[in-house]
Amino acid sequence: MYNRSAYRRKDGRWEVRVYTHEKGENKRKYRSFYGKTKESAELKAKMFTEPPEEYTVTEMTVTELAEEYITVKTPLLKASTVSNYKMKLETHIIPALGRIECCSLKPQNVYDLMNTMRDKGLSERYISDVIVLLKSMVRYAGCAYSIKNNISGIIMPKRMKPEIKILSEREQMQLKSYIDRNPSLTTLGISISLYTGIRIGELCALQWKDIDLEKRTLTVSKTIQRIQTNDCNKRTKLVITEPKSQSSARTIPIPECLMEKLIAFAGRADNYVLSGTIKPVEPRTMQNRFARILKNVNLPSVHYHSLRHVMASKCIALGFDVKTLSEILGHNSVEITLNRYVHSSLDRKKEFMDKLTWVA
Repeated sequence: MYNRSAYRRKDGRWEVRVYTHEKGENKRKYRSFYGKTKESAELKAKMFTEPPEEYTVTEMTVTELAEEYITVKTPLLKASTVSNYKMKLETHIIPALGRIECCSLKPQNVYDLMNTMRDKGLSERYISDVIVLLKSMVRYAGCAYSIKNNISGIIMPKRMKPEIKILSEREQMQLKSYIDRNPSLTTLGISISLYTGIRIGELCALQWKDIDLEKRTLTVSKTIQRIQTNDCNKRTKLVITEPKSQSSARTIPIPECLMEKLIAFAGRADNYVLSGTIKPVEPRTMQNRFARILKNVNLPSVHYHSLRHVMASKCIALGFDVKTLSEILGHNSVEITLNRYVHSSLDRKKEFMDKLTWVA
């Protein structure tokens, strides 16, 4: 016997929880199904609780399924997400599995795809993302055409936590010293990232109308990135879209130490902060400028995103509560903030360990 409950999570997704209670058992068991809409989550739960009496045998291939899946999903997803899906399909899934009929797709086909990607040197995290897309397609085929899902029980690649290299405190001081000696729109952008933790795409999309110098607030309402296109004349294009997630749209108080720099460069409302014009600077250009500055200061090469990690770790060291920091960074949950963005140096670990006393 099954009972269901549906509710919207803090991250914006819908969760439908299915409860089962068998005779002779004291404890209820449950399983959760997720979706961006209530309808999609309920459809997944329905396939679990009310599987079709007979599965459909069809000649639909994985290639045909991929084309239909993208067509159905495109109106529901951001352009950058659709572009990412198409790239994974065209680069990995279709070349390896495209000719296989959906109802004949077996776990071994998927494991072979995983091994092929490993042979190419791709990370387990990336491989996992490709397989998640494939599984989503097969679930769609099950819901739309009652095709049996033969790969639901495959063992997924272990998603290892990526090691993020960040500048030490001494190296951070070197960078800040360079910024103070070399005022420019580029160093202003680096300062904004260091003191607000905004992502590079959010920084590049930032306009002066998003900064209220009187109220001392910075509003994140959009992001910019370069995505692939199907236009044979233009392989990629720059797009400005809504932020990464619902919680990424946020207003951040500007610290006093940043105000003087912002006032010095303040421009027209529609001008982009990094360029000073109505034309934005794209993320890869800002990353390259940052790399050149690191080289000029004889600092180790780190990704621009490491500035976000520096800011988060500094805030925790200063005593920020994690909930406040999580909202400033635009995270869906405090777990993301703690697990991904808070780094402790060996010196800080020693400082805390030295506070231990022997308890008899």
